[in-house]
Amino acid sequence: MLQKLTIENYVLIDHLEIEFHEGLSVITGETGAGKSILLGALSLIVGQRADTGVLWDTSRKCIVEGTFLIRDYSLESFFKNNELDFDETAILRREISQNGKSRAFINDTPIHLAQLKELGDKLVNIHSQNDIVTLNETNFQLAVLDNYAKTLGDIQKYHTLFSLYIQLTKDLDELVQTEIRSRQEKDYDRFLFDELEVTALKEGEQEEIEQRLEILAHAEEIKTNLYKASQTLSAIESSILSQLSDLVNNIRHLSRFHKELTGIAERLSSNQIDLKDINSEIERIGQEIVFDPAESETLANRLDMIYRLEKKHAVSSVRDLIQIRQGLEKKLLDVFTLDERIEELKKQVRHESEELSVFAGKISMKRKKVIPAIENNIVSLLVKLGMPDAKILVEHTTLEEPGKDGIDRVRFLFSANKGVNLDEISRIASGGELSRLMLSIKSLISQNNLLPTIIFDEIDSGVSGEIAGKVGSILRKMAGTMQVIVITHQPQIAGKGDLHYLVYKINENNVARTYMKLLSKEERILEIAKMLSNEKVTESAYTTAKELLTN
Repeated sequence: MLQKLTIENYVLIDHLEIEFHEGLSVITGETGAGKSILLGALSLIVGQRADTGVLWDTSRKCIVEGTFLIRDYSLESFFKNNELDFDETAILRREISQNGKSRAFINDTPIHLAQLKELGDKLVNIHSQNDIVTLNETNFQLAVLDNYAKTLGDIQKYHTLFSLYIQLTKDLDELVQTEIRSRQEKDYDRFLFDELEVTALKEGEQEEIEQRLEILAHAEEIKTNLYKASQTLSAIESSILSQLSDLVNNIRHLSRFHKELTGIAERLSSNQIDLKDINSEIERIGQEIVFDPAESETLANRLDMIYRLEKKHAVSSVRDLIQIRQGLEKKLLDVFTLDERIEELKKQVRHESEELSVFAGKISMKRKKVIPAIENNIVSLLVKLGMPDAKILVEHTTLEEPGKDGIDRVRFLFSANKGVNLDEISRIASGGELSRLMLSIKSLISQNNLLPTIIFDEIDSGVSGEIAGKVGSILRKMAGTMQVIVITHQPQIAGKGDLHYLVYKINENNVARTYMKLLSKEERILEIAKMLSNEKVTESAYTTAKELLTN
């Protein structure tokens, strides 16, 4: 239930703060006073889009805030799913900055506009003259059946099943397309895989080959210089090892006379051992190096093959080539398993389709069952609203395949006058008839609707006098189970309200501003009297206004 609405810097409103209560609240005011502005502001906090054109003062932002009592409407799951703190009241706020940027809040927590709209749809239904067109929409007509048949929970479950079915169908289509592409690419992938597989590449191989070819290319130079090094170390009379051996013996001899020379002798001896090992390594390496033209050619060909494959696959290492080979191997294996996966998915799709059809059939039975009651109740309400010859037929057909809302298609056919054949509402109903028909339908579904608040904007279009009073009676009855706010020009409806608000406009310093206030009992009488007598209050109008309020 809407408890308070605060508006700042919106169109003609500088600042407005108004409280609302349970029951039926009526809003009146002269044409152009700004009643539609209130609805525009309210629509912002239930998720409608806006622009900077709503700013009254372009130097500051626009703020619209609504406080709602939500404790009895099972909204805890919404707050939990959106990670918001739940309380018995919720404050919905919308801010529009000077540059047009919009921000939305629930209980001071920033949220996305879609989240605000989702909650707003659960709190308020705003009915304006433009909403009359929804009477002709299949979705709305089907929703009337679902609301009356109390199948909304079933519909939510059905939507979940339908979404799963659509996703599985999409997955199956994509898998089939993948299988087709894989079959088309299989031969080429097999060629690429075989080419890499036969090479038996090993990680690090490229570097080893490059190093071996470098050795073979300089084999003679390496061998010659290693021979010279070995000669220098040990083969000639004045070799390093020979001289070092003499030096070790001399130092050891002298160490008998100087203790510190013992350590030096040991160090020299250790170096002598190292040099002998180095010499042995040099001799071995020199002996192993043999230039082999055949080996060189084989390695060069292998390296060229690696370079060619790297260029072909646009990579720079054998490791990358190995990964490509592994990927091709997996892709080729997947081709063989795709058929199995496709068959498994087909089974799932068939299962979900069968379950969907069964569930859609159950919903369809419930829908068809309430059609006679809906037709009778709507006609009964229309008779009360001065349409004794009105007829309505809910034409039902069954779809061959389940759609997003089941297997049902409905069409409301209407006739307001005797002797006029039933036809689609858009072709046959006048503005006043449409308003009364929509009121009848919304009154009917409000009995089963847990929506806290409904707002009517000029639902009394095309009616007056006694019929307007009956419209007011229906609105008052609706207000017994929900909060009803109605903008009206009819005094008979205004007199039915529990509370009466007046919207008015004042020119201040050549600037028009819109205000709104809750009327006292005496003010209500005067306002209704003005509505009855076109501004000039007569005694009879005053008396009639008092009677309307009393009744």
